[in-house]
Amino acid sequence: MPKMKTRRGAAKRFLIRKSGKIKSGRAYRRHLLEHKSRKLKRQLGKPAHLKKVNAAAIRRQLPYG
Repeated sequence: MPKMKTRRGAAKRFLIRKSGKIKSGRAYRRHLLEHKSRKLKRQLGKPAHLKKVNAAAIRRQLPYG
């Protein structure tokens, strides 16, 4: 059986933690920031963990994570 390939785009965006949760960045922090509050921009800078529904799809893309 050949080795499975990792989806490189997913590997650059997601990280599987030891606990099994998947860490990712947050959206809405790139542009149009002047109307967003300081609090929101600060919170968007922190990493997020994916929900179980989305995590299953990412795990398939990262077979050796």
